Amino acid sequence: MRALLPVVALIALHATQPAVAQSYPSCPITLIVPLAAGGPTDPLARIMSERMRASLGQPIIGENVAGASGSIGVGRVARATPDGYTIGIGQWDTQVINGAIYTLQYDLLADFEPIAMLPNNPRLIVSKTALPATNLKDLIGWLEANPGKASQGMASNGSAAHVTGAYFQATTGAQFQFVPYRGAAPAM
Repeated sequence: MRALLPVVALIALHATQPAVAQSYPSCPITLIVPLAAGGPTDPLARIMSERMRASLGQPIIGENVAGASGSIGVGRVARATPDGYTIGIGQWDTQVINGAIYTLQYDLLADFEPIAMLPNNPRLIVSKTALPATNLKDLIGWLEANPGKASQGMASNGSAAHVTGAYFQATTGAQFQFVPYRGAAPAM
């Protein structure tokens, strides 16, 4: 019996293979864009996806999953298997404001881990050239003289455009209508 011990130990050593971790990524990655195609986040995600594909050696499949101010797409990322193969691109609307105005099926603080800081998009006030105002001071004066006659397009309720528009109204006393669209691209 003692003579068999070294043989059993030798067989056991050769039978076990070292565990080798599979390198990441080993298959395509899905990037969820929780907003409408064509808006400012969409081209950013497309450019980023191409650069990620080049450096990671795997396709990055972008999917626009719009609706409910981005909470449908963000929810899809939250429900995905936490293996790094489904990632999302978020912004102030989807990762901050949604938690304040909606009852979400996920926790914005606990269910996500930031992996990159991306550029942000500035807020601009633009109008038709037919509007008599040519600067911000003139615009505020015109809005005060014509309450309710102007409108502001916005991506959706709770979007950054909506919140900044409401802030503009509160700060200046201007009154105008909000017109929600199905994303920033249609609003533009």
